[in-house]
Amino acid sequence: MRKPKEKKVIIAMSPRHRALNALSARSAGQAGRFKKKKKVLVAMSGGVDSSVATAILKKAGFEVVGVFMRFWRDPVLQRWNRCCSPEAEKRARRVALLLGIPFYVLDFGKEFKKRIVNYFLKEHKKNFTPNPCVVCNKEIKFGLLLEKALDIGADYVATGHYVKKQETRFRPVFRSKTAEGDQGPGLQVKNKIYKLLRAKDKEKDQSYFLWQLSQKQLKKILFPLENLTKKEVISLARKFKLPVLNIPESQEICFIQTTVNDFLKRYLKQKPGPIVEQAHYRASKIIDAKRKIIGQHQGLAFYTIGQRRGIRLPGGPYFVLDKDLKRNFLVVTKNERDLYKKELVAGNVHWISGKKPKLPLRVKSKVRYRQEMMPAIIKDQRIKNKKQVLVEFKKPQRAITLGQSVVFYREKELLGGGIIKKI
Repeated sequence: MRKPKEKKVIIAMSPRHRALNALSARSAGQAGRFKKKKKVLVAMSGGVDSSVATAILKKAGFEVVGVFMRFWRDPVLQRWNRCCSPEAEKRARRVALLLGIPFYVLDFGKEFKKRIVNYFLKEHKKNFTPNPCVVCNKEIKFGLLLEKALDIGADYVATGHYVKKQETRFRPVFRSKTAEGDQGPGLQVKNKIYKLLRAKDKEKDQSYFLWQLSQKQLKKILFPLENLTKKEVISLARKFKLPVLNIPESQEICFIQTTVNDFLKRYLKQKPGPIVEQAHYRASKIIDAKRKIIGQHQGLAFYTIGQRRGIRLPGGPYFVLDKDLKRNFLVVTKNERDLYKKELVAGNVHWISGKKPKLPLRVKSKVRYRQEMMPAIIKDQRIKNKKQVLVEFKKPQRAITLGQSVVFYREKELLGGGIIKKI
């Protein structure tokens, strides 16, 4: 006689609980690959993202150590950066105490001033508009902090960045000669390749700021928020009862407490000069340009390409079109269409894979963080410098700015990027 089949009981779950359970399962999988518990140093800023990243790693079974980084303090204002204020440190310490993990404070003030603040000022002196966050990620968060992590025997460093890391198991390499101890010729050597992909949350994706990372760095980095949206991160913060909700996010440059112009006025000497309208500007005819002076600027470093506010000229609006450093001219235009360009030359080009791809190469690209990716072709024709490439967009882009980062994607994968050197 057959036994009657048992009825399966299905418990209905709300979408919120289904999402949280799925997130916990995904995060636990990161630690499950390892036989031995791995040690990870987590950069904690006292914000919701880094706090949830820390909690995820703790729940996933890692041996977690929390670290709060102190950066440069402006000696004029005598105030800490927003990202490393005493209040932020207290929040990070409370989260570490709640999670039951060790917590340390590292002072990177001198190195931050040398590598980030001085770089920022130096680029502005050249009338470039730099991305200090790109350099900070490479030099500080995944440079100095990673070195500290390895010094204390940690296996990884982790942050609350919204970006996804993908590991390709191996890239086969064949030896032409048999080495002593090999089983035979043609031995396959396995090398892992690491890729950076756009985050699940497209609005919060921060891959744009990470194009300078190397394979050596990526090998030792974890991004616990890679499969989460901001909304899900906040839900997890509530689930873990973390005391970091309702904290405003920092959108500006962390070490500037007022405005960029106020900061530059304190640290850079600028020379006022003439404003010239583009319609009458001739780079090779200084006399013609001088006859058409329509105003005075306060210093070229205080203006950026595409800027409209702060020009203060009658008969406008005017847009900043160019900055002539040699003649100290600020070139403006009334026609916003003049700001659109199709080509740029990028220098200091870096490829995430560590290997330059075959050019020309069709990619999706963007020249600023808050911009849609646009079709483009990367070429090396007409470029004499091997570390530079020509980027040609399918459609003209507005206000391409010297010193900013141009980054390259293939579908979701971040291929690399460069610094805009010429337009």
